[in-house]
Amino acid sequence: MDNLNQKDTAEEEIINQMFQELLNDYLATKHRKKVELITKAFHFANQAHKGIKRRSGEPYILHPIAVAKIVCNEIGLGSTSICAALLHDVVEDTDYTVEDIENIFGPKIAQIVDGLTKLSGGIFGDRASAQAENFKKLLLTMSNDIRVILIKIADRLHNMRTLGSMLPNKQYKIAGETLYIYAPLANRLGLYRIKTELENLSFKYEHPEAYEEIEKKLSATAAERDQVFINFTTPIRAQLDRMGLKYRILARIKSHYSIWHKMQNKHVPFEEIYDLLAVRIIFEPNNVEEELNDCFRIYVSISKFYKPHPDRLRDWVSHPKANGYQALHVTLMGNNGQWIEVQIRSERMNDVAEQGFAAHWKYKEGGGGEDEGELEKWLKTIKEILDDPQPDAMDFLDTIKLNLFASEIFVFTPKGELKTMPQNATALDFAFSLHTDIGSHCIGAKVNHKLVPLSHKLHSGDQVEILTSKSQRVQPEWEVFATTARARSKITSILRKERKGYQKNGEKILKEFLNTEDIRTEQAAVRKLQKLHQMRNEEDFLVAVGNESLVLNDNDRNELKGKQPGNWKKYLTFSFGTNAKEKEEEEKAETERVAENKEPINLKEVLKLTKENLGKSYLIANCCNPIPGDDVLGYVNENNQIIIHKRQCSIAAKLKSSYGNRIVAADWSTHKDLSFLVYIYIKGIDSIGLLNEVTQIISRQLNVNIKQLTIETNEGIFEGKIQLWVHDSDDVKAICTNLRKVENIKQVTRIEDDKN
Repeated sequence: MDNLNQKDTAEEEIINQMFQELLNDYLATKHRKKVELITKAFHFANQAHKGIKRRSGEPYILHPIAVAKIVCNEIGLGSTSICAALLHDVVEDTDYTVEDIENIFGPKIAQIVDGLTKLSGGIFGDRASAQAENFKKLLLTMSNDIRVILIKIADRLHNMRTLGSMLPNKQYKIAGETLYIYAPLANRLGLYRIKTELENLSFKYEHPEAYEEIEKKLSATAAERDQVFINFTTPIRAQLDRMGLKYRILARIKSHYSIWHKMQNKHVPFEEIYDLLAVRIIFEPNNVEEELNDCFRIYVSISKFYKPHPDRLRDWVSHPKANGYQALHVTLMGNNGQWIEVQIRSERMNDVAEQGFAAHWKYKEGGGGEDEGELEKWLKTIKEILDDPQPDAMDFLDTIKLNLFASEIFVFTPKGELKTMPQNATALDFAFSLHTDIGSHCIGAKVNHKLVPLSHKLHSGDQVEILTSKSQRVQPEWEVFATTARARSKITSILRKERKGYQKNGEKILKEFLNTEDIRTEQAAVRKLQKLHQMRNEEDFLVAVGNESLVLNDNDRNELKGKQPGNWKKYLTFSFGTNAKEKEEEEKAETERVAENKEPINLKEVLKLTKENLGKSYLIANCCNPIPGDDVLGYVNENNQIIIHKRQCSIAAKLKSSYGNRIVAADWSTHKDLSFLVYIYIKGIDSIGLLNEVTQIISRQLNVNIKQLTIETNEGIFEGKIQLWVHDSDDVKAICTNLRKVENIKQVTRIEDDKN
């Protein structure tokens, strides 16, 4: 009993100490000091969660306190948000209701807690429809009070920091969801530091070995980078001292996730990532009105001794990003012969960069003003999408991500008005951003006074004039090259409306046709004709009739009255039907063959992928073709089959986010029993005997079978793709390492398939 009391007392001390740290942090801010309200919220939450433990074994109340600390210190919010963070799990986990919170803490805190409760349990449910609904809830809540999503991001950050106590399949689900939604959302809200940490933590849990390897390489090259930083910044410091500015200079190292992402995308090793180091100059302007000019003065003064890259000046000072970010980015040639990016920003700009929209409240009493304008514009876009979402949940999510989490470009109207568009936006997207009518009737565009098609991709600085015609109608192919959520949703909506019109017209034409032929059973007739014309469904058939791409004729009459058409079509229809039936039976047999091994799937266990179960109980995904040694996971599909994907596979990323409860942790234990096909890409300087050297290394030294080899040479440079049989990723590493030793081979990397 004494031990229990001692344990309770020790826990109580830790809780009180953590809360006192939160209070001290809050008292150090510039917010109005509402200590009593925060203390009241803490005692209420502490009492409500009493005796409840987290999976790690610590008292549950430590989680809300930690979230409140993130909200206070890392996002910069005030007492209302801190109280809401302390209370965010009370309604979900205890018997208290939102009404109770409102009676004790008032409507504003209750509204935020209610918003957070609606988002409980992660954004996504088990089913796609539930997933879309929850995501819509998230966005609707955001548009009511942005603090809800800021606290939710803080909650997710603390969950990621304590993810180690969770089971592997839960780790993959939460990490996948974080990378897919929360990190881009944090970025769009300007929370750059939090976005980077969320990406790094997700990467650490999904690819622990790759994370560890990058960590070691960063540590090994740290001293060299430090020296480069000192040498590079010494003349800059002297120049800034002469200007009489109060400043600080920081080294910014590229994050683990960014390094890995670049290695994957560019197919390059760590040693070929040259932008690991960036320099940040943060200054205090002598006069607030001169803040923007000071950025350019610093740039001009340091350009005197370091040559700037002509194409790499990014002016986010004059034109802030949609998330409020302001800075001047310049790339300078260092004395070591490497380009180094320098970010120039004031202390105010730095606060906005670190804390996003929340930082505006620190500088603007009562809010309002143009800083919030971009946020309002963004929330308006969300509301537009919610008015007419895609019917399919995954399409809806992709549309949201496509637009809201994109980088921006700046384009001009013919009158010189500046418009912000997402990166990769087309002339068609720009037309719809101006007005739906302009988009619906556009026939082309002039970009910088030159005629271009609607699919033309825009770049920053382009001047765009949209050409329209009253006779133009929305075309189905527009859905392919529209990239913004607004354009896509409008095009889909218009086409859907048109389709419904055609369907109604088709019903009318069909009715008249059947009345003429005196056929009463309309449903059976539609099914017969649909089958005759090989239409996917009844709707497609009626639309085709309605838009007159299909005209009902004698063959249709014969089909309905049971007469055999006296021409070749009889044989074609018969042949098609047989093939379709055979195919259907084949597919059914295959599904039964795989599904007959229906041992119950325990999602908590880690699947051991062996020679015996591969291809029987578990199937390898065609999209990413994992091999033993790759970081993998399993996805349980509707037929109880388990599909094995690479963890970084783009399809797997969607599955983790959308169907997290079907994700299974998986591990290889095939012991070099099986062979798998992989593709190796090589590039270098052409020389006599090089091909012979490559085949010697692969076939003789490493005893690996080559299935296919293609080499192309162009002006002394060769590129090649080799398809090999290997046992696991260790074989691939050995092959790549040995090929890199060949003098004239400059790049060796594994790619997904021969299309890469």
